[in-house]
Amino acid sequence: MKKNNVYKHVLVLRFSALGDVAMTVPVLIALRKTYPNLRITVVSRAFFKPLFAGIDNIDFVAADFKNEHKGVWGLRKLFKITRALGVDAVADIHHVLRTQILKRFFFAHRIPVIQIDKGRAEKKALTKWSTKELAPIKTTHERYADVFGGLGFPVNMKEAHFLETKDFPDKAIALGIDSSKPAIGIAPFAAFEGKMYPLELMKEVIASLNKTGNYQILLFGGGKEETAQLEAIASKFEGVFNMAGKLQFAEELALISNLKLMLAMDSGNAHLAANYGIPVVTIWGVTHPVTGFAPYAQPLENAILADRAQFPFLPTSVYGNKQPKGYEKVMDTIKPATVVTTLQRVLAD
Repeated sequence: MKKNNVYKHVLVLRFSALGDVAMTVPVLIALRKTYPNLRITVVSRAFFKPLFAGIDNIDFVAADFKNEHKGVWGLRKLFKITRALGVDAVADIHHVLRTQILKRFFFAHRIPVIQIDKGRAEKKALTKWSTKELAPIKTTHERYADVFGGLGFPVNMKEAHFLETKDFPDKAIALGIDSSKPAIGIAPFAAFEGKMYPLELMKEVIASLNKTGNYQILLFGGGKEETAQLEAIASKFEGVFNMAGKLQFAEELALISNLKLMLAMDSGNAHLAANYGIPVVTIWGVTHPVTGFAPYAQPLENAILADRAQFPFLPTSVYGNKQPKGYEKVMDTIKPATVVTTLQRVLAD
């Protein structure tokens, strides 16, 4: 392997999911600031390209795993495309079957690949079905940074690195949102039920915030079912707007960058807001911040946790997909008044 900082062009592999890809952003900002002459190319799904628009001199290659880059031969084609760019090192911060196959292609051409250590054993210990002491393990941001350090490009993640606020999108103004009035974003959905605050309780939170008249409330989500649910909620309140399906992703990011605060689950929207330095309040069910997926540079007191006195085996899952019998109601231990009080505290800071 070459000596420290001799590589000129690093290829970064991270294909999914939204939150995990979003968490690469602060690390890449730090990498760019620390090594301004290093060329960086990110390979990810086309939809995620706007995530990196605010980072100077980041190139992007769109991976199409449903068509052009499907299967081994498709991955070989993707390898040839990236190799033609002149990459001389690869940071695999995903470490899945697809990147394992790509690794073989790069190794065959003597291009080094450093892969992320996901800390599976540590995470398994934190989510075992028993009582346990909770001590934070390395964050995902730190694990990403370790990969670049392995290539000879250490970065300091103790110093906060954020994207700049974008211009308020014209389309949002056309939808009736006042760019001069503080806006709170609320993203009530998550990939798994174990990470989602009950919608009926979230409606109580929305009603309490809306009653003050001090803020606009913008609801974020995706998919037909979620969009319909958010539309139904927004229709009941003046000053509450459903954003799902209304904006392009780049416009949605611009709107998020202008928020006063974001309330989200342990999900992608929390990370999108955190990348802009927006205060983020998160609600946690069967997952927990100690497993390393807390939003970037957010204080722990902004994380609202389910009651471990009632449910002592929490957390039971890293990703929220494991919700053991008897633990279906962990989120119900978090009262709407607790959420509202936390939001008011953060808004007052």
